[in-house]
Amino acid sequence: MLDVYAFATPNSIKVPIALEELGLNYNLRGVNVRKGEQKAPDFVALNPNAKVPVLVDGDLVLTESAAILVYLAEKTGHLLPASGEGRAQVFEQLFFHASGLGPAFGQSGFFQRSAAEPQPIAIERFSGEAKRTVGVLDGVLAQRQFVAGADFTIADIAHFGWLWRREFAMVDLDNAPNIARWYAAVEARPAVQRAIARISTLVPAA
Repeated sequence: MLDVYAFATPNSIKVPIALEELGLNYNLRGVNVRKGEQKAPDFVALNPNAKVPVLVDGDLVLTESAAILVYLAEKTGHLLPASGEGRAQVFEQLFFHASGLGPAFGQSGFFQRSAAEPQPIAIERFSGEAKRTVGVLDGVLAQRQFVAGADFTIADIAHFGWLWRREFAMVDLDNAPNIARWYAAVEARPAVQRAIARISTLVPAA
C-alpha cells in the first residue's frame, strides 16, 4: 500500500489525482501545513525539505511532486509516453511548470496575501510573471487538446494543481479561454473529482 503525506495544497493534489487516474490504492495521511506540522521532527525525518507531498512506497521515500508523478507513471506504464516526441513534450511541460508557472503563482500569492509588509516591486514582478505564464500556457492549449498533445498525461496533472488554487495567486482565466476550456475538462474527470474530495477532507472544519 502506498502512503501519501499531503494537505489541500497545489502540489499535494497532484499525487491523489495521479493515483486515482491510475487506479492505485493509497493511504492519505494529512500534514496540516497551516499549523506547521510539516516542520515537526517526525515529518522532517521523512522529508528534510519540510514540504508536502511525500510518497512512501515500501522502502522508497520520494519527495517533489513532479518526481512522484514521473515515478507513478513509469511504475504503471500510463500517463507518460514511453519514448519519442510525446515523452519529450510531457517533460517540457513538467519543467515549465516546475521552473515557471508554479513558482510565479506561489510568489505572487505570498507577496499579495502573506508578506508582513507590502512589497510593491515584488508584487509587480511576480503578479506579472504569473499572468505571463498563464498567457504562455494558453497559447500552448490553443494548439493542443491537452498540455502535451492529444492525450491526458502527468503534465496536465502538474499544471492543474496550481490552477486549482489560482485564487491564492490572484490569477483568473478571463483572458485565457483555452486554459478555461482545458481546466473544465480536467476538473470534470471522475478521478480528479475523487482526488479533490479526498484531499479536501484533510482541511479541518472552521
